[in-house]
Amino acid sequence: MKDWEFFKNSELISEKILEIGDGYRAKNTEFANEGLPFARAGNINDGFQFITTDLLNPKSVLKAREKISKVNDCVLTTKGTFGRVAYVRKNTQTFVYSPQLCYWRSNDQSRLNSRFLFYWLQGPEFLIQANQIKSSTDMADYANLTDQRQMEIHLPPLSIQKKIAAVLSAYDDLIETNERRIQILETMAEELYKEWFVRLRFPGHETTKIVKGVPEGWEVKRAIDIFNILGGGTPNTDRQEYWNGNIPFFTPKDSHQGYFCMVTEKGITPLGLENCNSKLYSKFTIFITARGTVGNISLPCKPMAMNQSCYALVPKENDNLYFHFLALKNSVDVIKGRSNSGVFDNIITDSFKVFGYFIPDDSTLKMFSNIINPFFIQLENLLNANSLLKTSRDRLLSRLVSGKIDLSNLDIQFPPSMKEEINHG
Repeated sequence: MKDWEFFKNSELISEKILEIGDGYRAKNTEFANEGLPFARAGNINDGFQFITTDLLNPKSVLKAREKISKVNDCVLTTKGTFGRVAYVRKNTQTFVYSPQLCYWRSNDQSRLNSRFLFYWLQGPEFLIQANQIKSSTDMADYANLTDQRQMEIHLPPLSIQKKIAAVLSAYDDLIETNERRIQILETMAEELYKEWFVRLRFPGHETTKIVKGVPEGWEVKRAIDIFNILGGGTPNTDRQEYWNGNIPFFTPKDSHQGYFCMVTEKGITPLGLENCNSKLYSKFTIFITARGTVGNISLPCKPMAMNQSCYALVPKENDNLYFHFLALKNSVDVIKGRSNSGVFDNIITDSFKVFGYFIPDDSTLKMFSNIINPFFIQLENLLNANSLLKTSRDRLLSRLVSGKIDLSNLDIQFPPSMKEEINHG
């Protein structure tokens, strides 16, 4: 750790190297159908998720101009869910910070590299200080600006900051590339489903007779006739022996990961599973969120338990799981699209009498499954690859940002995402 120096954040702030700020305090009347996303803690999870975000109206955006994101900002959740971080890239949608977020911003890249700062916020030096801040406040999971500005940071020379950032960014670039491939595959799967079963342009449609809106040999079935509809439950949260186990515990918070759920925020023990109303559901199950965030649909990548705000749908016939997943997703999306904000606010068992879709003849269904199943296999493979990449990155991260691995004599190749930044550094 030769040449590394300790600085108080307050010193870096006074020298205009570092800026730490929080978000805009918006009123409900300031949200509209147009404007910039108003980012809260729930929007920060493995990057930014702005699908269901309130929009701050253009007039209020002008008032909040000091609280608008900038490229290279390091974003930290500081209220509610504490300690999640994200990095504002060139392709990140501009947004307004809410009071649930803080930004750490380097105003002098020649002294403090933004990417190094982003990784430092995930390292042990920051986390130890953050836990001390949390324990010194009366509110759970909260860290105020004053405390953050009094933290200390251990900085290596700029050349080492960039090397550390380059090593870790190489992992993140691979992860981001895989995530783009995942999004493309998910979009292709949905479009193929709609082409065949919504627009009815399936192979042979030109010569297929349509009887009362249904292709001959097909039928319309309700979800309640296709699936066994099962519930979940939560172990007693006061019993520590029920929690922090290795059994993934699915809740609506885990439903924003795309088609597959790889990891869950919480885990329970075998004893917790025995003492709740959830079964251990297999991979061949479809989870649908019923309250809170309503109508999100996920496939578990491994056996999982589930809370009472979801339903587990187990097909009565074991074949064609991915067809049923896409069909149910489309059915729910259509109903959500028709509903106004006050109608589709929960799902009950009777809702599955409303969700319905075409079941094609055996030949068409087999043809579709033969095409679509490899999409889902590739999706799962990419998710598993990203899981391994994240594990490797995180093991390196703590050692790199704390100086336990010396990069000073190594020739590090900068990944493409950093090259422009380096050239201007």
